[in-house]
Amino acid sequence: MSEMSFILTITSDPLPGIIAAVSTAIVDLGGNITETNQHWDRPANRFFLRVAFVGPEGLTVEDVEEALAPTVDKLGLDLKVVDAARPPKIIAMVSKFDHALLHLLYQIRVGWLRAEVAAVVSNHEDARRIAEHEGIRFVHLPVTPETKPKQEAALLDLVEETGAELVILARYMQVLSDDLTRKLSGRAINIHHSFLPAFKGANPYKQAYQRGVKLIGATSHYVTADLDEGPIIEQDVARISHADTGEDLVAIGRDTESRVLARAVKSHLERRVLLSDHRTVVFAK
Repeated sequence: MSEMSFILTITSDPLPGIIAAVSTAIVDLGGNITETNQHWDRPANRFFLRVAFVGPEGLTVEDVEEALAPTVDKLGLDLKVVDAARPPKIIAMVSKFDHALLHLLYQIRVGWLRAEVAAVVSNHEDARRIAEHEGIRFVHLPVTPETKPKQEAALLDLVEETGAELVILARYMQVLSDDLTRKLSGRAINIHHSFLPAFKGANPYKQAYQRGVKLIGATSHYVTADLDEGPIIEQDVARISHADTGEDLVAIGRDTESRVLARAVKSHLERRVLLSDHRTVVFAK
């Protein structure tokens, strides 16, 4: 008899009895908790809970939601439940730099990242051969100031058509409109080629090289209307020295970007990231 696997997340006021009520409901369903994480953000006065559990064959998301409905209503919980056995669908967007896309595809291939790539979208043709080699749908949406509204509408249609849960900007070098970022709020992740909030703007590696830095980094964050100001999910740095050239920094930076983006995507898809105003709560495994 096969088990069903679920992940539930809760955001609420820090009220007593939440964990007990959730645990009791899971037990009553015949479930067994495999992992639990919780955090009380005291400055924001918000409580965050993530519970992974397995249940008997035939148990559905709707069953779990129904079992928790009285607690949700009583305590005013923001509850989300997903079927953890189903690989989430994603759309990857890329321009000409393909390192972050290739790393994502590799991590999916080896099973470290559980996802189904519904499409690769690009404003250039360069990534077509990568998508076709992997058997992934490629959508070419060239962007100009005149075509941008039409192309963004086409992207939203693609998200709806494929049922994609996440749009990944894997070095997609176009600024999304405020309207699109609002519609994709909490469902679009970007990789920034710098350790925010430092060396913003153009040529961050050149700025870092000219300043003689000893660390460079990358930042993955949710996309918002405020350019490069979205809630940060994941960051990392790489140590460099005076002997490294500007080209070395670019190579090291691309490696860091790829790893940081993959970790951010994994955390999001495993429902480990919960928003607390402009910050994130990221539950480690």
